[in-house]
Amino acid sequence: MDPIANMIIGIKNAGNAGKEFVVLPYSKLREAILNVLLKVGYVKSVSKKKRLNNKIIEVGINYVDGKPKIQGAQRVSKFSKRVYQKSSLLRPFKNGYGNFILSTNKGILTDKQAVKDGVGGEVLFKIW
Repeated sequence: MDPIANMIIGIKNAGNAGKEFVVLPYSKLREAILNVLLKVGYVKSVSKKKRLNNKIIEVGINYVDGKPKIQGAQRVSKFSKRVYQKSSLLRPFKNGYGNFILSTNKGILTDKQAVKDGVGGEVLFKIW
């Protein structure tokens, strides 16, 4: 199973179901990705908690006019095929409303931040 794909689809499905929060297992990678999504505005809140000797992340779903902010998400780089992209080749999609999330040597970044910093990396997923 792919933990990143499960995380983004779980958040998307919770938004479509009208949930206020979704609870995910904790990992440093998930926390870094969720902090980037929080900065961009796709999620409302991210909090790390401990429940019965297990660390979890509670994610608040962001809604705009009663509809979830995350309309879709698609995993780009997979275990079977890694996808890397230079910053000069990153182009906007969905008329600039979508974002690529990249894993770079400067951490987890959006495509706009990666182009600004001039770094490329592994394209984890795209979200709109």
